Amino acid sequence: MTRSAGRLLGALVLLLLTLAGGTGGTAAVASAPPVWAPPTPEQVSAAVAAAHSTEAIGYARSNFRGPGHQDPGAITVETTGVPVYALDPAFVRGETVGSVATLAYVAVVAHAQNGGTATIQVTPASPGHLGTEWRVDTVLSGDDERQLAGQLPSDTVLLSEPQINGWYALSDDGVRLLRASLPQSAVGVFVPLGEYQRQVRDRYADKQPGSAHHRDSRPAGEQQAQPSGAPRGARSSESSSSVPWLAAAVALLLGVAYLARRRCRTKHIPQ
Repeated sequence: MTRSAGRLLGALVLLLLTLAGGTGGTAAVASAPPVWAPPTPEQVSAAVAAAHSTEAIGYARSNFRGPGHQDPGAITVETTGVPVYALDPAFVRGETVGSVATLAYVAVVAHAQNGGTATIQVTPASPGHLGTEWRVDTVLSGDDERQLAGQLPSDTVLLSEPQINGWYALSDDGVRLLRASLPQSAVGVFVPLGEYQRQVRDRYADKQPGSAHHRDSRPAGEQQAQPSGAPRGARSSESSSSVPWLAAAVALLLGVAYLARRRCRTKHIPQ
């Protein structure tokens, strides 16, 4: 093979490897899970419709009325909702596969005739599975979610970190804190997803359901019962270990009785 032919073959091999690598990279990017999975417009509409149910309005009325409050009068519910996201447990554990956040609820604002506002939180009827069935879990005073949604830049969603009463703008590559009672970073400062994952992992990874901390921190009545096999094994072990001693004691008593009976009979033997 001439030098020029060898160079041509080498260039061809390099081109094929480059194309293969590019294809693999594209496939890897395409298969990566999204940072969040948004509900469809139909799903949001179904959530808003659930907020207009008689049950939801009854919850809102109870919230408006409250102890010492006058009757709120007529209640109207808005026709739009704000999707609110929560951190995915796998992300908090530090795993690299999976979404950063999942939909927690859709927030729908209700208004009372006396001027009060409240937020109806509507969640999927099957947790973790978005569909057309929704239920109302909670009604809270105020309209924080709607106000915060008004501060969101484009291509971001509202992320809640309830442990610090924190609210973030979540984007594809990081978060910006909008508000928090116990801020862990400055409001408005961008934090890349990798750094944010390290923060929440340090704060909450050992406190999630199923962790050792979560099990140990449960009330005494919720402590896991001891496996039934272990106590039975311990008791049977104690019983089996006492068998030789019991047998020896019985044998000793029988021996003493036998000797006593022999001595008794000996006394009555004629001389």
